[in-house]
Amino acid sequence: MPSLPIERGLPSAGLLAHVLIAKYCDHLPLYRQSAIYAREGVELERSRLTDWVGKAAALMAPLAEAIGRHVLAGSVLHADDTPVPVLDPGRGTTKTGRLWVYLRDERPHAGQGPPAVLYRYTPDRKGEHPQRELAGFRGHLHADGYGGFDALYEAKGGKPAAVAEVACMAHVRRKFFDEHTETGSPLAADALKRIGRLFDIERPLTGQPAEDRRRIRQAEARPVLDELATFLDAALVRIPGKGDLAKAIRYARSRWTALTRYVDDGRLENSNNAAERAIRPLAIGRRNWMFAGSDAGGERAATIYTIVESAKLNGLDPQAYLRHVLDRIVDHPINRIADLLPWNVTIPDHG
Repeated sequence: MPSLPIERGLPSAGLLAHVLIAKYCDHLPLYRQSAIYAREGVELERSRLTDWVGKAAALMAPLAEAIGRHVLAGSVLHADDTPVPVLDPGRGTTKTGRLWVYLRDERPHAGQGPPAVLYRYTPDRKGEHPQRELAGFRGHLHADGYGGFDALYEAKGGKPAAVAEVACMAHVRRKFFDEHTETGSPLAADALKRIGRLFDIERPLTGQPAEDRRRIRQAEARPVLDELATFLDAALVRIPGKGDLAKAIRYARSRWTALTRYVDDGRLENSNNAAERAIRPLAIGRRNWMFAGSDAGGERAATIYTIVESAKLNGLDPQAYLRHVLDRIVDHPINRIADLLPWNVTIPDHG
């Protein structure tokens, strides 16, 4: 008989997978799951389910770390973060932790590396956390304007920076959109129209080889960007310098090199929307399970999200994948953990 996922425990791999997917994919808190089981005559207290989740996360932590190594070995990453309320027992309230996302996805430029996403929990938003996580990363980083990333873009010891910033045109657009919604500004409307042309150019390029994307961008996007820069500079001298529209223009122009870097490299994107999509399941879950029970709970969530969301990126049914992994990982040699990565497994049909 193969070993059970939890030693001397009751749950099968299938039941554990169901509990994990219900919480982290379907956003169903454990206390609600406990109530559902009770209606079926099965007494599973929330404390027991919490224990199962913790042990399953610890069991699969080496797999999550292997996924993380694959993510950080890429040359192009998307990064973002989102707040998560965490119980603070000492004060009888909640504090704000962070869940970070680091995404590797080469499919938009027809790359060969499997897509995967790494999530990390930290108790605060200090820049030291992404700086430590990305200390060994070399390549291009899509990110927002968060200052905690800035140290990664700096040259050190007379050597050029190991990380090149790729800024997000969607963030720029959002600032003009908010201004136009609030004031009806014709200048903001004009800026939105010009930025929209850049996104129109990008849509047919999804899935095309990197060199084709670079060539088309040079021919079509570069002139639009040059015209946009001229328009923004001219508009800035015609409007009040302390208004929100002026702030939106200065935000764009101060990041222009990073905003336009994608034109010269077909592996890059003109927005960080991919990371925002990877954040979305966390935001939906947060609204349902309300808070993490502790910092350790945040770390467990990051582990499970890493495995579940990477499985989804590779076209797998996440519950079938977790059941497959939990069925095998106890007796699986740690030096062959790569066999269980989402892009390496063949999941049998259980009917």
